[in-house]
Amino acid sequence: MRLAKKGNFEILFEDECHFQQHGTRCKMWIPPEKKDPVLKHAPTKKSISVFGAVNSHTGQLTTMVSPIFNADSFFTFLKKVLKTRKKNKKLIMVLDNAKYHHALILRPWLIKHRKEIHLLFLPAYSPELNYIERVWKLARRLSTHNRYFETLKELQNTVLNQMDLWRKPNEILRKLCCII
Repeated sequence: MRLAKKGNFEILFEDECHFQQHGTRCKMWIPPEKKDPVLKHAPTKKSISVFGAVNSHTGQLTTMVSPIFNADSFFTFLKKVLKTRKKNKKLIMVLDNAKYHHALILRPWLIKHRKEIHLLFLPAYSPELNYIERVWKLARRLSTHNRYFETLKELQNTVLNQMDLWRKPNEILRKLCCII
């Protein structure tokens, strides 16, 4: 299958991520004279759910918070991503095989926009091939590691502030997701 002429396309890596209110804990250095630190931890399973697609050529991140991941919310996200497309460039979106990525309701729209966007599915159980996983790891490290969020809104503001920094093309994510 011919996807696009050389240089006439951009590769995006797409995935979904949950950011937990209880934050993430990681290793930290504690001076020997100090006793064991106490890290507050919200006893909840509340989280925010985020769709994301990172452009491997520019490092631009497109995100959308969604209460649920399903075919309808993914369809809405696809339309949002398509709006970021540069004129005369085809988007090749690399993504996993979540059931809603293959939903029948997407087919007519994907056929209609086949000259603008193409979905390229990764083999099963291969998250290491989806470079947006690196973005999620960095976002967690910068936003949620060793932090206490009293409310879900506080978590959402912190995560979205980080995502806003990456909304424009940037070198950090470009290098993180560079495939060449």
